Amino acid sequence: MIQPRKLRADDEIIDIINDDYTILPLLSRFSIPLGVGNKTLARVCSRYGIDVDALLLMLNYIRTGIIDSQAIGKVSPVEVVAFLKNSHDYFINYKFAHIRKNLIAALDLEPNTSNKLILDFYDTFVKKVQEHFKHEEETVFPYIDALMSGRATSYSIDTFRRHHEEVGDALTELKNIILRYYRTTAPNLMYDVLVDIYNCEEDLASHSDIENNLLIPMVLDIENRMAK
Repeated sequence: MIQPRKLRADDEIIDIINDDYTILPLLSRFSIPLGVGNKTLARVCSRYGIDVDALLLMLNYIRTGIIDSQAIGKVSPVEVVAFLKNSHDYFINYKFAHIRKNLIAALDLEPNTSNKLILDFYDTFVKKVQEHFKHEEETVFPYIDALMSGRATSYSIDTFRRHHEEVGDALTELKNIILRYYRTTAPNLMYDVLVDIYNCEEDLASHSDIENNLLIPMVLDIENRMAK
């Protein structure tokens, strides 16, 4: 498999998207608009007040799985937190509701005994993710803001690291329930739902990877330097 190339600030956004359309949701969470013509990442970021180093760090990490050791030193964890907050909003207020709406439409085409089980399982998954995000919003992110402002607190990022759960695992179970037990003579809608679930699962995994492999090490480094 060919390794994706490393993106640069002088790359045109339209070329980046045409090369890998799967980064569209990531761009949206940085509030990068459509209709930017042939502008480069650097120009668009400058126009809309976006930290281009933070954007490139996360895009390149998600695309290649490689952490740029030089770029990470230029990025504040506050920028990563801002991205993660936007991601929470995307999942809670758009993606999960979108999947649920289409899931109900698919289930309604062929009423059977497994339908309630499938929907209840999905709703339980969403509730668990909401609780996970709430903890980050109310405890972890405020701690990072306090740390960056020099305010003392008894919390540490290691507490978050030790208790950080992967929230997308339940989607694997949901996919298996649908694939093994859902029967229908009109499967097109459910196939669309499954594609959405697969995409969401990958998106949540990327979200967790950014927390585990970018945010936590960045904050640990700051904690260690402040402790000296």
